[in-house]
Parts: sequence; structure tokens; C-alpha cells
Amino acid sequence: MANEHAHPNPAAHDHHDEHGASHGSMREYVVGFLLSVVLTAIPFWLVMTGAIPDKQTTALVIMAFAVVQIVVHMIYFLHMNTKSENGWTVMALIFTIVLVIITLSGSLWVMFHLNTNMMPMSVHDMGQLP
Repeated sequence: MANEHAHPNPAAHDHHDEHGASHGSMREYVVGFLLSVVLTAIPFWLVMTGAIPDKQTTALVIMAFAVVQIVVHMIYFLHMNTKSENGWTVMALIFTIVLVIITLSGSLWVMFHLNTNMMPMSVHDMGQLP
């Protein structure tokens, strides 16, 4: 009675370790950590010392470092590449990026055009508000 529910091929379900990305080595984690520290320290130094006098340029440089830091994290810590999961992780990432771009650009478009599309109010009308 114990063998009633036994699977005819017990090794058929032992494939859970055959796909996906392998975990990184200690060297890869150390390289990723060091890159993350450097990519955090440089923008911090730029802001604290005022090395770039223009605030907009400083903000753009910090955003560029942030994008590079995101890529470092995806490669060294999340192990995302075209080989893992037969490329589906990269496809999911691309889809997510497209959705984020659509959401951000739509939100910015609405916010920048709110002033144009809102009905103007005179000082006299503002005094009539409850």
C-alpha cells in the first residue's frame, strides 16, 4: 500500500537545479561591492565639496552614477544576463523599463500641462471662495 502513489520515475522531479543563473563567486560579490561603494562615494563627494558649481549638472551627473549603479547591482548581485532563464529575465527587465518610461513621461506631461489646462482665476474670484 505504501507504493500506491509512488511515481514511476522518481528522478523526473529532480530538475529544479537545472535552470536559472548560477550564484556568483566571492570575487564577483567583492567586485560588485567595491564598484557600489565607489559609485556611491563619488556623487557624495561631488555634492559635499561643490566640485561642480551648476546644480543641474550635478544632478545629471548623480543620475548618471545612479544608472550605472543600477546596472552594477543587476549584473553582480541579481546575476541578470541573457543566459539566465533563457533570456526571460532580460525580457522582463525591458518590459519593466518600457512601462516605467511610459508612466514617468505621462506623469511629467500631465504635470507640466496642468497650468495651461486649468481655468485662470482672478484675484476677485479668489476672494469669493469659501
